[in-house]
Amino acid sequence: MTANADVLFQPYQLGDLTLPNRLVMAPLTRNRAKPGPLAPYALHAEYYAQRASAGLLISEGTQISRQGQGYINTPGIYSPEQVTGWREVTDAVHKAGGRIFAQLWHVGRVSHVSLQENGASPVGPSAISAKTKTFLENGFADVSAPRALELSEIKQILRDYENAARNAKEAGFDGIELHGANGYLLDQFMKDGSNKRTDAYGGSIENRARLTVEALEAALKVWDKNRVGIRLAPAGVNDAADSNPQALFSHVVKRLDALGIGFIHVIEGATGGARDAVDVDYVALREAFGGTYIANNGYNRDMAVEAVANGHADLVAFGRLYLSNPDLAERFRRNAPLNEPNRATFYGGGAEGYTDYPFLENVNATA
Repeated sequence: MTANADVLFQPYQLGDLTLPNRLVMAPLTRNRAKPGPLAPYALHAEYYAQRASAGLLISEGTQISRQGQGYINTPGIYSPEQVTGWREVTDAVHKAGGRIFAQLWHVGRVSHVSLQENGASPVGPSAISAKTKTFLENGFADVSAPRALELSEIKQILRDYENAARNAKEAGFDGIELHGANGYLLDQFMKDGSNKRTDAYGGSIENRARLTVEALEAALKVWDKNRVGIRLAPAGVNDAADSNPQALFSHVVKRLDALGIGFIHVIEGATGGARDAVDVDYVALREAFGGTYIANNGYNRDMAVEAVANGHADLVAFGRLYLSNPDLAERFRRNAPLNEPNRATFYGGGAEGYTDYPFLENVNATA
């Protein structure tokens, strides 16, 4: 192994939490929660424990309320049964020597009436439909038209974030990440393409960032600031785009830095797509934030080594590579071949394509 590659396997101090390496397993929606209670169970515990050699695991998106659900069989963290299920997961990860944060999620307008209580409309900052699909019993379907949240309803959403943060602590997570990316609720509020409000949560950049800041403040009532982070995506997703992403995210990152949260997890470019999808200076965002910077989107081993070695990133997150390579850290350490993911098993199902990917064994690899 080259000395340069060693940088990925140096310990990292995230607040008072010591990570053994610089690899992060990114959140991956897999649609395998128990139908009905939407709780994780033994299969999830096995899946996450298999990947516990990552420096840090971040759970799949976990809705903070029934209203926050956007896809079939995604887990929640708002009921006792869900908390119990997640406790089984965190216990398994800790037994395997790992560390795991919960990603707290409200999808906003990216949902379907069949997933909402009493067939209600999804909610968003404005009554603008997202140009995207959701995943239901019979496959992918167009999302339903949303309604704009009333000003009075926002307080309940903030209470939901605080409650979910408290439940995550009860479930044994080591910390939390708020999902502020990928065209979901916080992202929808931040970007002027999806937020046409004229009240305190719309108009100026400061107003559009308000819900994100307040959601983090709600979480900080429960968690030490070093154990709280947020995922951000300056590029537009699901037509939640901004006319001036550099100005928006420069402001947002400065506010997050003032809050003193532990990390920002930044999707550089379009999620799963072009890294230059928008004209954003990610180096400037990194330099504006005094905490940990987690880089994400399209990274491979060599890119990760370079990003950590040159100081661009403290940690690097991998999604699909962790999906099919539970021992990704060891494969990177040995520069070994990687398993290819099976796209047909990404969403829904059981163990196939979830916990049955092979571990590295007796691979002769060049380092």
